[in-house]
Amino acid sequence: MIVDCAIYRDGHRTDGPEDLSDALGAARGAGGFVWIGLHEPTAEEFDLVSQEFGLHPLAVEDALKAHQRPKLEVYDDSVFAVLKPVVYEPHSDAVSTGELMIFLGDAFAVVVRHGEGSPLKAVRQRLEHEPELLGKGPTAVLYAIADATVDHYLDVAVELQTDLEELEAEVFSPEGGGSRHTASRIYTFKRQVLEFRRATGPLAPPLARLAGTGAYGGGVPFVNDRARPFFRDVSDHLTRVNESVESLDRLVSDILSAHLAQTSVRQNDDMRKISAWAAMAAVPTMLAGIYGMNFDHMPELHWTWGYPAVIALMAVLEVLLYRQFKRRGWL
Repeated sequence: MIVDCAIYRDGHRTDGPEDLSDALGAARGAGGFVWIGLHEPTAEEFDLVSQEFGLHPLAVEDALKAHQRPKLEVYDDSVFAVLKPVVYEPHSDAVSTGELMIFLGDAFAVVVRHGEGSPLKAVRQRLEHEPELLGKGPTAVLYAIADATVDHYLDVAVELQTDLEELEAEVFSPEGGGSRHTASRIYTFKRQVLEFRRATGPLAPPLARLAGTGAYGGGVPFVNDRARPFFRDVSDHLTRVNESVESLDRLVSDILSAHLAQTSVRQNDDMRKISAWAAMAAVPTMLAGIYGMNFDHMPELHWTWGYPAVIALMAVLEVLLYRQFKRRGWL
């Protein structure tokens, strides 16, 4: 469905024709541009938009099906960019992603949103209060959306860092590290970090290309070259995010290794205790087994003090074994 459609001239929103083709013509004639926002459109709803704006069929297919990696593609009549906004859900400590498909042309910006984690409403309001920035044309739309998305990445990275510190405290606590659910929580957190990385990692090359830096430098059609410093700023923020993600991934892997090592040590301690108690139980079992055999000629078999002597011998041996195991830390 079409969420919003407006014509912008000199950085200000103006009323225009409701027909898309007339709106595009009016925007071109006045030196402005059309900004259309759609939320999970059907093929029939998007068909009119794609025909009026001459969008490439392959890009249209990607916009309808979603589930795309962040990327930047250049076609004859437009530029197609994909971003993946990330949402942190505090009640479940989970990370979820949406998708934004942005088509830029000479006088239009078409934004297709999938999922709920998209900052489009706030971005439009922000730009409408900054006419000087909005006056730069469709490039301003791409920059503002990318900037808002990456800035929110930083917020999510901070939340994940807090969760990681809590998980680390649980693993290294005297009682929490042995919980059967700890390994499951660590693995779930690692999955959240992986989901986050899928959104942030592939976005680096497209932003570098827009910023004109590195191996991806060069002009991008329909994107104002004077906007490169702005995209460089966004790219720098993304670099910080990716470094945070790498750090989170390494730390959670180290925490998982530490938890497994703790579990192994705890199991070894348990086995030593079990072995010590088994050894202590073996001594009276052996003596009772020997004197329980049905032989007539055995030492002290008919001695009056034979039974008390054997019991005393068992007790002495048990005390000696207990003190020896205790001294070695097995008990």
